[in-house]
Amino acid sequence: MRINIKENISLKPYNSFGIDVKAGRFVSIKSIDDLKEIISDEKDFFLIGGGSNMLLLNDIDRIVIHINTKGKKIIKQDENHVWVQVAAGENWHEFVLWCLENDFGGVENLALIPGNVGTAPIQNIGAYGVEVKDVIVEVYTIEIATRKETIFSNSECKFGYRDSIFKNLQKGKYIITGVSFKLTTNNHTIHDNYGAIQSKLTDRHIDVPCIANVADAVISIRTEKLPDPKEIGNSGSFFKNPIVSEKHFNKLIQEYLNIPNYPVPNDTYSKKLAAGWLIDQCGFKGKRYGDAGVHKNQALVLVNYGNATGREILNLAYKIQNKVQERFGVALEMEVNIIS
Repeated sequence: MRINIKENISLKPYNSFGIDVKAGRFVSIKSIDDLKEIISDEKDFFLIGGGSNMLLLNDIDRIVIHINTKGKKIIKQDENHVWVQVAAGENWHEFVLWCLENDFGGVENLALIPGNVGTAPIQNIGAYGVEVKDVIVEVYTIEIATRKETIFSNSECKFGYRDSIFKNLQKGKYIITGVSFKLTTNNHTIHDNYGAIQSKLTDRHIDVPCIANVADAVISIRTEKLPDPKEIGNSGSFFKNPIVSEKHFNKLIQEYLNIPNYPVPNDTYSKKLAAGWLIDQCGFKGKRYGDAGVHKNQALVLVNYGNATGREILNLAYKIQNKVQERFGVALEMEVNIIS
């Protein structure tokens, strides 16, 4: 085999939590042909992309395949839109910056989200009123069982809140190799109605923002609230914002008058709550347990201050879940994938 397989490799540089577990064998894949070859020869493997949405608990005995494919190309363009195909191994934020450089609109609210393009559809990443499903046209994949290249349309991906077919019904059956996006080239839709973005734009005396203004505001907000994984290991938001029934919400608001809440699209009988606020109210914000902790500026973010194990961070997550359930009767669901 011409593919270079390395042995006994630390995965610390390949996961944003900076958990120091080892891969018995490791290969970095830069082409779809190489990917097909390696999955033909290896029946049991573990995939890793940007490593931004996972918590590793143990060394990995299976071969670790690092998806490191690169490339961006314009498929077609008309008067108002451009269709762009992007390889799975491209860094998400760098893709957003490339879009801004070319004045392509639609992903500016998703600036500075960690990870790679290939993992964005799995989680249906979202922030500040926008989800990636809003701009995805197709997801390009390889079916693991047959090694056949298969394309999923937006509707076939069955996107939901931080969810997709790749996270549930077809989990582990396909490898995402690329994503195509439909972006605006003029008359951009500006999503600036999120409170934090509005405040930032007002502070900067921007009354009629462009997409670059929105992206700059988002980057500023995220930089202030969220730690840089290169400095403090983390995976961004560790928990999903929970959705509760209207009945449950009405009980909560009687006791907690200022509880943040948001409407749930297409559901008038439920409310979405802010998981970070619930965690903060339970006293976890800024708390540290050895090298595992909760970030001082954003209670939704669990962090590794240096040498925490995956198990220590997971135990902290369990502690938070139990306390929030006990106090508010709300079950927090982990957004991060736990890899045991």
